[in-house]
Amino acid sequence: MEFLQHPIDFILHLDKFLPLLCHEYGIWIYGILCAIIFCETGLVVTPFLPGDSLLFAVGSLAALGALRVEFAIPLLLCAALLGDNTNYWIGRKIGPKVFNSAHSRFFNKEYLDRTHLFYEKYGKAAVIIARFLPIIRTFAPFVAGIGKMRYRIFLVFSVIGAALWVNLFAVAGYYFGNIPFVKQNFSIVVIALVLIPGLPALIEFLRQLRARWTKKTIAS
Repeated sequence: MEFLQHPIDFILHLDKFLPLLCHEYGIWIYGILCAIIFCETGLVVTPFLPGDSLLFAVGSLAALGALRVEFAIPLLLCAALLGDNTNYWIGRKIGPKVFNSAHSRFFNKEYLDRTHLFYEKYGKAAVIIARFLPIIRTFAPFVAGIGKMRYRIFLVFSVIGAALWVNLFAVAGYYFGNIPFVKQNFSIVVIALVLIPGLPALIEFLRQLRARWTKKTIAS
């Protein structure tokens, strides 16, 4: 698996690498795919792993008969849910200790309180929306755990978000992944899958940045 030494190339050319993995590992490919989805959603240190593009590629391969969609979607859904819940409990058990013990400006009680208030007010929608935002979806469950969002609420909306995410991208890949234009421009499609969902978050960030700059200007 020499190509795994070049993760960016692997992510941009999943349409080429996944068939090789299917051929090399057979039925074990389902375990590999689940491990990638679990790590991307369940471990705070691996937000760079492909999520959207992997699901899209899985759908396109299923349409060609290389994967069984009736196995792939339920298994990947379980992996996404397990990752979400693992991340939540890591944040809940370890996160508060980090905030309470660290003296860095990035770790203080005020951040924990703000997180708790944010999830009390927006938590339900945030858990679902975060699913469609690369990188943000990796940190959202962790922050929800830190903020001690009620687990039953988190679980319900985690299930909804994961089901929408896995099915939407896998089904899109199943029906559109083998269109000649998509196959010939897969790298562009992957970049679009990463960037387009994150545009609303980027716009909101820039808007808040502008608001802060305006306040500072007025105050000075």
